[in-house]
Amino acid sequence: MQNPSTPLAETAQGPVLGVTEANIHVWRGIPYAAPPVGALRWRSPQPVEPWQTVRDATVFSASCWQSLDYCMELGGGDPGAFSEDCLYLNVWSPATRTAPLPVMVWLHGGGFTLGAGSLPPYDGNALASRDVVIVTLNYRLGHLGFFAHPALEGEEPERVYNFALLDQIAALKWVQQNIHAFGGDASNITLFGESAGARSVLSLMTSPKAVGLFHKAIIQSGYTLADTPRQTALEKGEQIAAHFGLQNATADELRRIPADAFWPLAAPLSTGPAPIVGDAVLPQPMLDVFFAGKQHPMPVIVGSNSDEASVMEVFGVDVSAQIQKMRRERRLGLGLIKLLYPGVKEDAELGRQVCRDMAFTTLGYVVMQAQQRVGQPCWRYWFDYVAQREHETYLHGAWHGNEVAYVFANLRLAEPSRNYVNDHDVAFSEHIADFWVNFARTASKTSDTLHGVTRWPACLRGRDRLLRIGLNKHAGFKVENRFMRARLALFKRVMKHHVTLD
Repeated sequence: MQNPSTPLAETAQGPVLGVTEANIHVWRGIPYAAPPVGALRWRSPQPVEPWQTVRDATVFSASCWQSLDYCMELGGGDPGAFSEDCLYLNVWSPATRTAPLPVMVWLHGGGFTLGAGSLPPYDGNALASRDVVIVTLNYRLGHLGFFAHPALEGEEPERVYNFALLDQIAALKWVQQNIHAFGGDASNITLFGESAGARSVLSLMTSPKAVGLFHKAIIQSGYTLADTPRQTALEKGEQIAAHFGLQNATADELRRIPADAFWPLAAPLSTGPAPIVGDAVLPQPMLDVFFAGKQHPMPVIVGSNSDEASVMEVFGVDVSAQIQKMRRERRLGLGLIKLLYPGVKEDAELGRQVCRDMAFTTLGYVVMQAQQRVGQPCWRYWFDYVAQREHETYLHGAWHGNEVAYVFANLRLAEPSRNYVNDHDVAFSEHIADFWVNFARTASKTSDTLHGVTRWPACLRGRDRLLRIGLNKHAGFKVENRFMRARLALFKRVMKHHVTLD
């Protein structure tokens, strides 16, 4: 099937005209829900008003309200203009194809407080050139994406606080309804994301509202932070209202707070990087659902990076202090911890590794065991590649988020990698992009291996296997058995007893 040279797609809402770039059709800024403004702030996303004339889809939409400085530094680039009118998505599809293609829907990271589907690391051209359809999207962030207050209770037929997750669900419904018009196969959708995007994937794998909307999942650097209890969220909502001089606030008064007024709020009035448990979207804590093996069954890739503690330090977690606190409180058995980390003597390095494993690495182990309980394949990875010219910068390994530009094969587009990568780094990234696309194309319940530059076996029938990507900053791949097994088994037990970092 040959697409016309002009990328005109007929959606259920109306026709959209994109642009062709290097044999890839690109549509930017397609609305997937009505603008969540005015009376629609803190409501479930509503349908788009249809249009009859051809809609221009060549320019990215505004991003959701956030901190510009943080996004430039941590989010991967300039998010552009901000607006509450931000519920738009972007599509990349090969201009020439012979059959419906696998679809990969990306959920960006940023702690649920920053980011956008339009940022340079998420450009879909390189992945789409591998014969898949790529979708990226915006969702509501911060207090606009997660909010609870007594004045908003009862406004909808069911209790809702996780508006960001509802946005993602609305986008997936749009994909189900429309992706055929862009060459995609609605029966083969992979949902993938990093950090808060990975946490979103995990949440939707447990949400009754997301059943059947996607068929495979890739979880990059998801984290074990507990969901926020409903009562805690309601109390914070009242504290925020009081901060703006609104005692016993009405819904209308809350909605008159300017959107940009929320972003300067500091703890304890800021939002945390976790959804709220206790509404129709997340009736049960996400981790509890995975502990019970009751997540939606589907093939999964899950993994994390070798220096995830980098992001914890950015947000003010003193990793050395965590070890000192364990020593003071005799918590977790510091002697046992030292046995599990032989040769690590300094509190700073021990704290870095313990925090990394408790907050990130253990999640892959939990997901693997949950997948085995539901009889679904799970491919685990550990990303430890550092660009050849940057070994002195990344002394402890790959930082949180470093793998994203490799997954998208966008090292020469993304900040800061575009300033230092060489041909060797770019060639290595191509192998990772191939693995991700091969998963979207071929993974199924009966799969036991992903094929790429090497053979990547799944964790089936009780097997605990993991693909090392990078091998201590070198461009290699190696399958390991029982990776960090003793540490991760301990930290899983800790998680079940709700011992958390603070």
